[in-house]
Amino acid sequence: MPPSGAAPHASGVPVTSDLRTTEGTASATATTAGARAHARAQHGHTAEHMRHIPASTGPTIADGVAAEQLVWSETVAAGGYTTAVFARGTRIRLTDPDGEACAHVLLHRADAPYERLNIADTVKVPWQAYLGAGHPLLSAFGRVLATVVADTSGAHDALTGTTTRAGNETRYGAGAPESATPAGRELLLLGALKHGLDQRDLPPSLSFFKGVHADAGGALRWLGSSGAGTTVDLLLHVDAVLLLANTAHPLDPRPEFTCSPVRLHAWPAPGDLDLLAAGKLVGELGPEHLQAIANTDADLVARGVL
Repeated sequence: MPPSGAAPHASGVPVTSDLRTTEGTASATATTAGARAHARAQHGHTAEHMRHIPASTGPTIADGVAAEQLVWSETVAAGGYTTAVFARGTRIRLTDPDGEACAHVLLHRADAPYERLNIADTVKVPWQAYLGAGHPLLSAFGRVLATVVADTSGAHDALTGTTTRAGNETRYGAGAPESATPAGRELLLLGALKHGLDQRDLPPSLSFFKGVHADAGGALRWLGSSGAGTTVDLLLHVDAVLLLANTAHPLDPRPEFTCSPVRLHAWPAPGDLDLLAAGKLVGELGPEHLQAIANTDADLVARGVL
């Protein structure tokens, strides 16, 4: 539990603002000069959960990708969040190193954030509710924001959405973003605010690394994780804002808040877009997927991007 007065930074790690050391004694950071000296002394230090700058210095590198290719490398703590803007043609790899991550993800177009991930179309248009390699992530405009191009987990969820503050308060006793059991919507909202977005810009999200299926009667059945070390790769078709909250899944039946860190790597792979459309990356695409790609490319041409 973060100490009193703590607040999460961009990747969700609590940072305290208490300037006292012992009773009646001001710390060296109580003055501007002292605070500057303390801050500079921290330069170059690393934490277990943080973004690595430059990305090539990260302690973990995506398999098969040279460190110098990376444009983003980050370990997001359990109960943390992150957000970034990535270019069209970027390949984003999420990794569940310990087997208990649950990455709740939203995508918005960077140049038109009112166009965002639409879960209903993402499962309806390709006639498939269960995510895996080759699955398009669609907006409500009939365009594809990203495609899942690799997946070693198979345990994902497009049906449930993420946790709410009220739900976590009922279940765990707390759901605020600075608590030990933060709700996914609270964390996604913190990320959204950094891009001028708000609560109304948060539709239902996708969850990666925790599987849920509907049974024959329509009830949602918890499947859990596929284990440690699994990955899922997303290929972006547009410049996009990524919002990611790493927190427990709402259907996790365990009484304790259960979550572990998730890793995020990103690198440019614009050639993969041509391979994907040609059926050479994940196999032949369905007509609905190809039409969504054509719709996206036509919009980019009209905007002068392509």
